[in-house]
Amino acid sequence: MSDTIKRKKIGDGVFFSAITDPKFKSNRISVNLLLPLEEAAAANRAIVPFILRLRNRDCPDFTRLNEKLCDLYGALVDGDVRKYGAYQIINLSVQSLDDRYSIDGAPLVQECADLACKMLFDPYLEGGLFSEADVRLERQNLIDTIESEFNDKREYAVNKCVSLMFGDSPLAVKKYGARERAEQITAQSATDAYRDLLRRAAVEILFIGCGDPSAAETVFSKRFSDLVRAPIAYDPSLPVSRAQQVQSVREDMDITQGKLVMGFRTGQTTSPDEVNAMKMMVALYGGTPFSRLFKNVREKLSLCYYCTSRYDKASGMVMVDSGVETGNEQKAEEEILRQLELVRQGEFDEEEISSTILTITNALKSTVDTLNGLENWYLTQILSGCDESPLENVEKVSRVTKQQIQAAAAQVTLDTVFFLGAKKEGESR
Repeated sequence: MSDTIKRKKIGDGVFFSAITDPKFKSNRISVNLLLPLEEAAAANRAIVPFILRLRNRDCPDFTRLNEKLCDLYGALVDGDVRKYGAYQIINLSVQSLDDRYSIDGAPLVQECADLACKMLFDPYLEGGLFSEADVRLERQNLIDTIESEFNDKREYAVNKCVSLMFGDSPLAVKKYGARERAEQITAQSATDAYRDLLRRAAVEILFIGCGDPSAAETVFSKRFSDLVRAPIAYDPSLPVSRAQQVQSVREDMDITQGKLVMGFRTGQTTSPDEVNAMKMMVALYGGTPFSRLFKNVREKLSLCYYCTSRYDKASGMVMVDSGVETGNEQKAEEEILRQLELVRQGEFDEEEISSTILTITNALKSTVDTLNGLENWYLTQILSGCDESPLENVEKVSRVTKQQIQAAAAQVTLDTVFFLGAKKEGESR
């Protein structure tokens, strides 16, 4: 694999990055458009990639598009919506075999880049707008996706804690937006959102695979050179670094298992060493099947059905979420905080550190096994201002010391506690 990512500016607010590895036989081209999350615009932007992937001006129906993909040796096209910190990422991707594996030497890299550009720049329009039929289909799919998050009570509780924790900040906005906004999407509003993305979004294009990325770079450079843009300046700065006071909120629903979610702020963890130490601390604390939360809160004391921690460096947040019997939430909260204090005091041994390092390094090493895994890794690296490979990060994580883990735990401060409890018998439904 290339030791470093090769990244260059090819247009106004447009960057092209290449990561090559000869073990693959395919290439993946990923176009990512970034804009700050906004409650009023999130849903309209979220529908865009799903409309763009359906068809384009040269392939105005599914049959024509499918024929094109077959010509490209079974190429795959997809659209997605992601969230990184305070930013919404609209993603389009094309994946196919490399040129060297085509029977007739077809320039598959160039043709896949052309297809990605046609999806992005030449959508299928009717009267200058997205098709009403396409908008109607994808609007319902988007509503269903948003509803599925509400129906998953664990996900609902996590999202509610994030919303409470970040208030009116873009960090509190969901990547798909709100249902009521999704219901109002029209062909006009979706098309306007699409055109706004082309004009204002910061753009990160990634080429990942075994082939020569130069043909793809040339295609994208030409298409973006023809576009008049006023792109935003991407700003990865973090919000408030420490919690000022703890807010506790409870909500009751018709559920059988309570959901306790605790949101912590991580302080200023800006250097790579601090980020690695925080990653290690959170995994040792509650991110593995042998972590302190799992062994003590779940196994030893039986206070939770599950209890896990996660670290989001893009928002400066550590979150602990657990499934708790209603009535045990206070005991669970106290024990979760006690285990954090024990980590701060260094009440863990070298075996715990070694096991945590092994878990993290195994996960990092598996990242290099798929094109999608590499895409996610390097996009996150770009957005956080780094250029480390997964294997380089393995080396740095393995050098994290006990003292650094303690220091990371000392940085963490509790900000928000949200409990989703079961309604008591006799309460109105």
